[in-house]
Amino acid sequence: MSEFTDSLQDVFSQFGQISARRMFGGHGIYFDNCMFGLVAEDTLYLKVDQENIHHFKELDLPPFTFEKNKGGTMSMSFHLAPETIFEDHDEAARWAEHAWAAAKRAKLAKSAKKSAKKSAKKIAKKKVKKKSKKSPNI
Repeated sequence: MSEFTDSLQDVFSQFGQISARRMFGGHGIYFDNCMFGLVAEDTLYLKVDQENIHHFKELDLPPFTFEKNKGGTMSMSFHLAPETIFEDHDEAARWAEHAWAAAKRAKLAKSAKKSAKKSAKKIAKKKVKKKSKKSPNI
């Protein structure tokens, strides 16, 4: 890991024990199995959603973007972390809490979507079984 990524343990010490996992040339920053941060080129981005994005927009913190293989850029639901969190660990904990809450909401929504899809498949299978059990009228 990079020195920058390692330093985030200290930055988020008031928030809790975080972990970093390698991904796509950078690192995902996790707390309680939820990725709330992203490090790319020694720059920290925090998870956003509709409930917390206003904090980032108020400070003109841009989204994380990357170049797609087929051209153009893609932005993700992570925005640049404010510089203040690197000096003020209480402030870092507040920002981490907002980002982690967004990550949990995204994880719950994804889980609910998977469950709904699974249920729909089960219902479809049952309908197919019922149809195949019916014998043709002769």
